[in-house]
Amino acid sequence: QVQLVESGGGLVQPGESLRLSCVASGWIIRFSAMGWYRQAPGKERELVAIISSAGSTNYADSVKDRFTISRDNAKNMVYLQMNSLEPEDTAVYYCNGASKFWGQGTQVIVSS
Repeated sequence: QVQLVESGGGLVQPGESLRLSCVASGWIIRFSAMGWYRQAPGKERELVAIISSAGSTNYADSVKDRFTISRDNAKNMVYLQMNSLEPEDTAVYYCNGASKFWGQGTQVIVSS
């Protein structure tokens, strides 16, 4: 059974940082693209960042130069380093594997 479990969310003030983690079990991520998505209240889920199996990355314009996605295939994990957080980044963040597996999400709230 494939599971993706996110962690690292929380409440932070604008300008602060968070690092989200996603660990996969029941499946090896090495050969798959992995992504982070987010869904804010009343909005549709949107792509935040994606990393290919080869390590190339793409980001939503709204997070470029602030967020960094990375992966550790040996640990079967994916990370999202989020810097200079803004209130608009408030959302539930979801890990996605191979465009078909989803985690349960981790809440990020950016508020003063």
